[in-house]
Amino acid sequence: MHKEFNHDAVRRLQALIERETGAPLSDSAQAEMAIILRGIECPEGAATDGLAVAPREVTILLADLRGFTALSGSLPAAVVIAALNRCLSRLSEVVFKHQGTIDKFMGDSIMVLFGAPVARDDDVDRALLCAVEMQIAMRDLNLEHMRERLPQVFLGIGVNTGNVMAGRFGSELYSEYTVIGEEVNLASRIEAFSLRGQVLISEATYQRCWGLVSATAPMLVYVKGRHEPVSLRELVAIPSRKLKVPRQEFRRSHRVDARLPCLCQRLQDKIIVPQIVHAAIRDIGYHGLLVEVTEPLELHSEIKLEFDLTLVDYRAMDVYARVITFKPEGDQWLAGLEFTSISPECNAKVQMFVQLLVASR
Repeated sequence: MHKEFNHDAVRRLQALIERETGAPLSDSAQAEMAIILRGIECPEGAATDGLAVAPREVTILLADLRGFTALSGSLPAAVVIAALNRCLSRLSEVVFKHQGTIDKFMGDSIMVLFGAPVARDDDVDRALLCAVEMQIAMRDLNLEHMRERLPQVFLGIGVNTGNVMAGRFGSELYSEYTVIGEEVNLASRIEAFSLRGQVLISEATYQRCWGLVSATAPMLVYVKGRHEPVSLRELVAIPSRKLKVPRQEFRRSHRVDARLPCLCQRLQDKIIVPQIVHAAIRDIGYHGLLVEVTEPLELHSEIKLEFDLTLVDYRAMDVYARVITFKPEGDQWLAGLEFTSISPECNAKVQMFVQLLVASR
């Protein structure tokens, strides 16, 4: 009875899709539809072959829209919702083009699976093609936003491949097909490190697609829940398809909020002035700081810094930086500083500190 129902339902849905789009579903898409329909008939999942909980290798793509905070704070709710739905609709089209499965929408984020519920030999390749084309779609969408005088919205993407538990989870009242496991968590951590317009991939993903993609050298980052650093690469292009990631942001690292006391000393003719200027670090990155100071600093001058990196139990000393920007803010001043001299040990601790702050957000 179930087989007859599924066969009939697939046939009717196929006819509906062909009528609306002008093109029939492929054989593999029909097979995936049948699996989904079997899951609807048997929501407990244990008796459903295609949706039973079982370990399998999956490539997880997590994409997060950046910039909707600015939209929501300056535009009516109806405009914000329409813009969000337009973005998610455009991204969904790219996902379906590459036969990915949308696992869920999480506010302004989207989680996509390649390898579940249907596994294919080219799951990793299609996931990376999807990631690049999602960034291209966002670039094109931002051109529309500019014409409509809307703020630009950017996308950060993280991709990871590994073994998860996949199947239908829940109860008799409600259940859904999804994947769980440490590799899902890692995909989320990788996405958190992505800058606007960037695609970051795990080493596990890279090892399965190195012949397809152009990527940067590995970089080590510390992520929440792991004692050892994780190796990531930035996906730059897919040469065989003539696809290139249209990066929207070229910062050299994250800058994260941090409220840390800091001691500054000016330099005159390369000699340290004994007078100490008290400051407070507002944000920190791999290559510099934004600090509040109670006294004005000369633009382009060099200063010596000393501050505690509490998360990594390290006191940064003998750090030198140049004042790149300087502006008043109320009764204080804000100074943008770029490191000019920092020891390898201190540099490593600064990077670890920034990474731990990113991972804790």
